[in-house]
Amino acid sequence: MVVDLARNEGYNMGRYIGAVCKRCRREGVKLHLKGERCNSGKCCIEKARSGQDKDKRPNPPGMHNWRKGKLSDYGVRFREKQKVKRYYGVYERQFKNYFALATKQKGNSGTNLLVLLERRLDNVVCRGSLAASRAQARQFINHGHIAVNGKKMDIPSYLVKEGDVISYVNHEASQKMIQTVYESLAAREIPSWILKTPDKAEIKVTHMPVRNEVALELNEQYIVEFCAR
Repeated sequence: MVVDLARNEGYNMGRYIGAVCKRCRREGVKLHLKGERCNSGKCCIEKARSGQDKDKRPNPPGMHNWRKGKLSDYGVRFREKQKVKRYYGVYERQFKNYFALATKQKGNSGTNLLVLLERRLDNVVCRGSLAASRAQARQFINHGHIAVNGKKMDIPSYLVKEGDVISYVNHEASQKMIQTVYESLAAREIPSWILKTPDKAEIKVTHMPVRNEVALELNEQYIVEFCAR
């Protein structure tokens, strides 16, 4: 019974396998879970903004979208936390570990948390145009197609450091696949802390990310208040 309920909710062994657009609709913002499709008119959020969606799909998913009301203070903070988790694709236990690490560092805990998540290898591969989405980046890394400083790295949660060079492994299949993706995303805007190599699918971390380079719109203070309660 528990397994059937989990499948109905789109989860399998803790991993979400349902329609990812539902997550954007739940949070009411683009989480960029489908790569370049999220920047096109096919995005459910874009359809809502342009008035093309006659089915009112920008509403949160579920049978009872007619139940509208103001979120409680707890609900507002909970949704901010869920938004970050879904954007970076981390599990609850991973998120708690990141928050615990962020609180031990000097400075604002919310900013530290976002910087740690931005430094994840799967996020850097995505933002550096080596993959169309974070999900595709995780797949490339897990399958051994990505190298850090010339050595194969198969851990998506690896935290990059200043000076790290990320590229494909020295294998023909990896080179052909990632080079194709890299060229198709040539027009994608990348943050200033990542340096692209124009003629080769290779990127370099020039410095650590800062708060204003996080693409997701959120209030990190709400996350700190939720996690510290």
